[in-house]
Amino acid sequence: MTAPRIDRRAVLKGLAGATLALPALEAMGEAVTASQPRRFCAVYTANGMALPKPELGIDEWHWFPRVSHEGKLQFGESTKPLEPFCDQLSFFGGLEHANGPKADSHICSDMWLTGAPLQDPKPGRFNSVSLDQVVAEHTKQHCRHPSLVLSIDSGVGFLSRTSTLSYDLEGRPIPAENSPRRVFDRLFRGDASAKVATRDALGRQLSLVDAVLESANAFSRRLGHTDRETMQQYLASLDELEARLVASERWMETPIKDQDRSFLDLDASPEGEPASYYRSMFDLVALAFDADLTRSVSFMLSREDGMGISDTFPLKLGLPQTHHNLSHAGDREGLLAFAKYDRFLSEQLAHFFTRLTSFHDREGTLLDNTLVLYGSGCSTTHWPKDLPTLVAGGLGMGLSHGHSVRDGEQRMTNLYVSLLQALGIEQEAFADSTGSLRGPVFGKLA
Repeated sequence: MTAPRIDRRAVLKGLAGATLALPALEAMGEAVTASQPRRFCAVYTANGMALPKPELGIDEWHWFPRVSHEGKLQFGESTKPLEPFCDQLSFFGGLEHANGPKADSHICSDMWLTGAPLQDPKPGRFNSVSLDQVVAEHTKQHCRHPSLVLSIDSGVGFLSRTSTLSYDLEGRPIPAENSPRRVFDRLFRGDASAKVATRDALGRQLSLVDAVLESANAFSRRLGHTDRETMQQYLASLDELEARLVASERWMETPIKDQDRSFLDLDASPEGEPASYYRSMFDLVALAFDADLTRSVSFMLSREDGMGISDTFPLKLGLPQTHHNLSHAGDREGLLAFAKYDRFLSEQLAHFFTRLTSFHDREGTLLDNTLVLYGSGCSTTHWPKDLPTLVAGGLGMGLSHGHSVRDGEQRMTNLYVSLLQALGIEQEAFADSTGSLRGPVFGKLA
């Protein structure tokens, strides 16, 4: 006799109408039980990394690693904290955005995840969709939050000095959050009073959206061609808002995974100790991934051109200058100080990787099933070529690590196509890509 099939969205009805989501059961079919969440996290640091010239005699502080005769990565001092993860990460050199050299060098963070032609934007828009939001479009049906947008400074900043990496489908900047406590409340608050208040707010918002849509459709019929196009864009944004509201209602009664969150420091602040702040934010990302609350995250560690509070972090660590000023150093001592700050950031990244490996999926660790992209929109001193780039994780998606890849000049967007494909998103192009990267890291995906 054929066993009955159970729908993935099946729920158990308990006392007083309580609803409990079913775990993945064999009766739901192999497509559900065999699938692993695939996650993406983009981590950005401004101002590039220290890449000292050989004549300065401090090659051991060069951010890009050397490769031994046996093909093993030889980590420099600035990336030494990442050495324990040598089999779970790879470095990429020679990458660039084709539009980077054509634009103001200070807008490299604006285009880091988009590759958009910011020097010649289309009328009515500045940017294009960012990589994390393409991922979110494909994963949002599986989790409460389509994406999590984080930054050292909240909001969006301003043109060429943004405080967000993320741009929606229309190229509009998505405001970032920088408070660990607010991020925690958004992700994990689940007390009964909060649920009631949230449901009431959702009901009011949905009613408002319905009313606006009804009147807007009637109004649109009386407009000219150009105004109708503008109204259609407005209506599309309302449709997207309504979809988010409905999704929020759908997840409201689904319990969040029980976790040990005792290690969190929700009082950490950008005004306080830098390592405590960064680690608290990375801990929240790891917990969000473990509870499958989101599968797409962007985190901007610092802003370009000395903007924002993170510019003072090197001073707090005992280094002689601010982050932006260090990036302009050309002398031995200045570049050595710059490289020491790179090492500090490597320590924070290593903490994140350690946390990801402490959580386990049905198969492998969170790091095995997460792609982490780390890098900058310039190499050094606002130069938008040879972008320092690291990709970690994804062993469960078929990636092969322990490599330092440099094959002439390659488009960063080609790497993004490969990342999307590793995530199971069958997309052949992104922005101005000309193909995908294969080589040793992505070779198994071919």
